[in-house]
Amino acid sequence: MLHTFERAALEAGKAIMEVFKSGCTSARKADNSPVTIADQRAERIILGHLRRDFPDIPIIAEESVAAGIVPAIGASFLLVDPLDGTREFLDRRREFTVNIALVRDGRPVVGIVFAPALGVAFSGEDGIAEKLFINRDFAVERRLIIGVRPQPVKRTALASRSHDSPQTARFLAENAISECTNIGSSLKFCLLAEGEADVYPRFTRTMEWDTAAGDAVLRAAGGSTLTLDGKPLTYGKTSQTHDCDFANPDFISWGGASSVAERA
Repeated sequence: MLHTFERAALEAGKAIMEVFKSGCTSARKADNSPVTIADQRAERIILGHLRRDFPDIPIIAEESVAAGIVPAIGASFLLVDPLDGTREFLDRRREFTVNIALVRDGRPVVGIVFAPALGVAFSGEDGIAEKLFINRDFAVERRLIIGVRPQPVKRTALASRSHDSPQTARFLAENAISECTNIGSSLKFCLLAEGEADVYPRFTRTMEWDTAAGDAVLRAAGGSTLTLDGKPLTYGKTSQTHDCDFANPDFISWGGASSVAERA
């Protein structure tokens, strides 16, 4: 399955970079978030690969959902965010990503995150996480096994570049964290997974397709994503009385296992 994810993500990333280099305008979806032709092209490419290789697995894809195409899901389903970090993309920053994940029994178990402008991808499956180095021909040049680092005394936090909040500042103060880096897209999960940071608190709204692929990579690398009551973040949340289908609650993603044990 991960082989298909890689091919789909790399092809989608190539299409995104063609638009990135030529420039484009954006439109607004019903939730007032931006969408570009790059989002749409990338999603078509990804869906083509997934439908061909996994015709029986439902796919929840961001732009399809925005268009009202929401298949019923079962124990297993796929989550796709064809261009996470559209604001970064439009602002000519390089942190945007392609995200594809498999969810099984509420857990993200396979995932890939590709940052085409940075030439790196991250994948996770069966307890193994890798960093992939991608060349100019959009082929994998090298693979490196990655893992979270033990929680240090002085933790480094990550926060959303576009969706910071007062709750984040309080969390950092309460946990005596003085170093915090703002970065866009699902790369935050990947930096935790490769041991470059320790914690990512998120107190503003996300959707499951925003987080599933990065979360799969992080969990495969030995980290975790917990809701504020200390339970693992689950996927496939439909018929929610307080929010729309597939919306996430606030969560905290952790790198080293010691932090997980402290809060589990």
